[in-house]
Amino acid sequence: MVLFANILLALAKLVELASGLLTLYKYVLLASIVISWVNADPYNPLVNFINRVTEPVLRRIRRHMPDTGMLDLSPLVAFAIIYILQIIVLDTAYHYLISASMMLKNS
Repeated sequence: MVLFANILLALAKLVELASGLLTLYKYVLLASIVISWVNADPYNPLVNFINRVTEPVLRRIRRHMPDTGMLDLSPLVAFAIIYILQIIVLDTAYHYLISASMMLKNS
């Protein structure tokens, strides 16, 4: 039982890592928003990296949204999806895995 409890604990840590990576992606998404407001050099390696990381996700979201002219709401939708994924899916899975691991270790 201790082995299974440790496996569940390792899975909980992987879920925690995934949540941390999504938090990091939110910061990259925020940087993308700021870059879109200023006239940043598209050949700058950092700007190029941020655009390459965020554009595929934002493009998929834009495809399903109505045209709002110059106002791009796709980053807002991306933030909402990430928050929902973190709160509902990852936090629930993390707490379930931790409690199941502790219950198995105590029995």
